Amino acid sequence: MKELLLTIARGLVEDPDAVEVVEDAPAEDGTIVLHLHVAPDDMGRVIGKQGRIAKAMRTVMRAAATRQDTKVSVEIDD
Repeated sequence: MKELLLTIARGLVEDPDAVEVVEDAPAEDGTIVLHLHVAPDDMGRVIGKQGRIAKAMRTVMRAAATRQDTKVSVEIDD
């Protein structure tokens, strides 16, 4: 899951070396929280207009998690 989010985010930003994903331990309900960190200049590229790109990334991640019988949540941090 972490690798998929890294691949998606690196394709969107101008500074792919600054992209970092931190995975939290699973919560009680089994949800894995992934924290996406990008360079401050690339924050707008990852979020998109009205949050459309962020929403699309979360949808792709949820679909991939469903295939692995897990739950995932993506948070975009600066």
